[in-house]
Amino acid sequence: MILLPVLALAPEAQGILHEYQSEVDGKPSYAEQVEAAATLFKARNKSSNKTFREVRAKLHEMCSGARRCCYCEDSCADEVEHIRPKNLYPEQVFVWENYVYACGPCNGPKNNRYAVFAKSDGNLLPIVRPKGAPLQPPPAGDHVLIDPRRENPLDFMELDLLGTFRFVPTANPGTREYHRAKYTIEVLHLNDRDILPDARRCAIGSYKARLHEYRNQKESGISVDDLKQLIQGIRRMPHPTVWAEIKRQRQLHAELAVLFDVVPEALDW
Repeated sequence: MILLPVLALAPEAQGILHEYQSEVDGKPSYAEQVEAAATLFKARNKSSNKTFREVRAKLHEMCSGARRCCYCEDSCADEVEHIRPKNLYPEQVFVWENYVYACGPCNGPKNNRYAVFAKSDGNLLPIVRPKGAPLQPPPAGDHVLIDPRRENPLDFMELDLLGTFRFVPTANPGTREYHRAKYTIEVLHLNDRDILPDARRCAIGSYKARLHEYRNQKESGISVDDLKQLIQGIRRMPHPTVWAEIKRQRQLHAELAVLFDVVPEALDW
């Protein structure tokens, strides 16, 4: 996971989302707002809806590679995911900044799982709503899940590029930052799907090969336009977190350290 680029919807689409949200907010009770959020989102999140066609197009622009999921960065993103679940926070159901493009293997298990740091004691409090329980607003508190629309996940965690290719929290155990990273990793299953560490291991090889190609082509004297195409190819590869960590951890890998010494401009890609 990385911090996603800031992209704005066209004013017309943003205005329509605001109108949709007003319909939900206008319901007299929280329970009715939850029901309206689910019903109206299902009805409007369709390819026949011009506004949601634009929503999906903009979310697509945030994705890496061939529309890779903004959470795992591996599978195809095909679901408009609410970072703050609409069944818990109906006031966020049509809020543009609450959307990412996700894949089913990430969005399905996450579903309505969420947590806050309780205002009473600051402890991590999972929000549990048993089936059939009365619909009550979630407890107040700071959000635990790292929000890639607003925060850089790599301020809280890093990829182990030296062995496991799994995410690990960077803060000290017991701190709020540690709990946020651990919770995000676990709720999105970023480590316990074996395919993901394997895919990241493959990705680092692909990135290194592309970087070697760029260095060799630059030294051969190819045109600036051709070099730009190589750079764009690297920027559009899947697993952008691997690329971010390659740059951040380059001094831990002799081959990478040498490469970036030769092409230091790659640090800005």
